[in-house]
Amino acid sequence: MRKILIIGAGKSTSYLMSYLLDHAEKEQLEITVGDLYVANAQKAIGNHKHAKAITLDVFNKKNRQEAIDQVDLVISMLPARYHIEVAKDCITFGKHMVTASYVSQEMESLNQSAINKGLVFMNEIGVDPGIDHMSAMQVIDRIRDKGGKMLLFESFTGGLVAPESDNNLWNYKFTWNPRNVVVAGQGGVAEFIQEGQYKYIPYNKLFRRTEFLEVDGYGRVEAYANRNSLKYRSIYKLEDALTLYRGTMRRVGFSKAWNMFVQLGMTDDSYTMEDTMDMSYREFVNSFLPYSPSDSVELKMRHSLKIDQDDIMWDKLLELDLFNDKKKIGLKSATPAQILQKILMEKWSLAPDDKDMIVMYHKFGFELDGKKHQIDSTMVALGQDQTYTAMSKTVGLPVAIAALKILNKEITTPGVQIPITKEVYEPILKELEEHGITFKETERKYLGYNPDGVSA
Repeated sequence: MRKILIIGAGKSTSYLMSYLLDHAEKEQLEITVGDLYVANAQKAIGNHKHAKAITLDVFNKKNRQEAIDQVDLVISMLPARYHIEVAKDCITFGKHMVTASYVSQEMESLNQSAINKGLVFMNEIGVDPGIDHMSAMQVIDRIRDKGGKMLLFESFTGGLVAPESDNNLWNYKFTWNPRNVVVAGQGGVAEFIQEGQYKYIPYNKLFRRTEFLEVDGYGRVEAYANRNSLKYRSIYKLEDALTLYRGTMRRVGFSKAWNMFVQLGMTDDSYTMEDTMDMSYREFVNSFLPYSPSDSVELKMRHSLKIDQDDIMWDKLLELDLFNDKKKIGLKSATPAQILQKILMEKWSLAPDDKDMIVMYHKFGFELDGKKHQIDSTMVALGQDQTYTAMSKTVGLPVAIAALKILNKEITTPGVQIPITKEVYEPILKELEEHGITFKETERKYLGYNPDGVSA
């Protein structure tokens, strides 16, 4: 029996569990699921004879190490900041490791130790990062193998609500960690390059600098820039590309509305507010508005954000019940971002029968045989319900497939890595196609961003 430990049994693990349990008999797998709340782990595995649930506190060194020492491979589905202690234990006990999270500096520092012990530490193998890496490198490598030169690469991913469940004015619901949505774009300037010109967007401008995309069959979406696109020049070997831009997709109009919260300061996570336990929603809003002895909170809000009477932005705010003086925040010493998240979760959580949607859109501009070309590649994945979401499918399946291929010695290159080599992406993408995760490629006329040679 090959033994796998999965740490964390949250919402993103439904497809991960299903895949491994479905393959357990044939592949002779023994699966242990560890969670701080053992009921979550037990619910994830049901009564499967090849699986067991345990209580696992990642901060309890003895508990954690005992669990890791007994298996061949560890899948960490914890928040990214908690991976490192698990990773150190995997080095100590000689275990392979798989995560869906970005490679941190601490994780990168374990690279040589992993290589020395012949261990595969596969990271960024979810959807974004993950499927975006693999699908991008497959096309980029194909272009290069034909002798092409990359000129442009843009990549966009969005966790959205499926059309049949899109029933609020924001055209959005939480399909992933709500906190990541609320604090998106903070912590640094968005950096990218367009037509050879470096571009920078500060956080206070980020949600008003969007571009539009047409997704076949699903209409128009907008995208705002991710924080740092430039680091992918070396990762994808695109140092000579004129344009490199990565962004996040939302339905058109979301970014303009979200910018209201940014401008007011409601997304700030750097300080705690006073008396937040008993603070009402209305008092929370009023905290960010100037004092007036006569004007209502609503009127001050309209003036502050310059919202006209017939502007749909106002209806979006009303839909969130922001001006309710009866509802209490109920959080102790909370930051503005934490309070906003709490308010939004009341309105934007998926209902049991709601379906989510993952959309990915790549643009590849290149020169081949003296001519310029462009390929647009799109992927749309739809969820089934609140449990079997498109997000859990596109995160969990690549993780599970990679884990099994490492155990089966189909992926053998040791070290801390991400899925950008053919050894990794070719078999995983092929298997993902069997689960309906496929990309549609369309040839376009290449224009770049500067077809007339005007300063970019």
